Amino acid sequence: MIDQLVCLTLIVPHRLRDEVFDHLAEQSDLVSGFTATQGSGHGTEVRLHTAAERVKGHADQTVVQVVLPGREAGRLIDRLRVSFAGTKLVYWTTPVMELGSID
Repeated sequence: MIDQLVCLTLIVPHRLRDEVFDHLAEQSDLVSGFTATQGSGHGTEVRLHTAAERVKGHADQTVVQVVLPGREAGRLIDRLRVSFAGTKLVYWTTPVMELGSID
């Protein structure tokens, strides 16, 4: 049976961005690359860490996406749990139906 590809999405507080990027780069056995975009966190569960965030009413965050086999996503999540315990990183996985590049 083929391991289904998934997209692992991480919501990373701005203050942890570089640390998470470095961590992902070190996981070369699981992560061949990732995409990151700026995001704004809204909602009752979102922590506003700075005065600027409290004034704006949202948290500055980075959305990181990694496409990899589901089994490897589970291993990566386990490693993130160890390295970022207590940071309240939010994550989810979604199935990837197709992956390719337009040459």
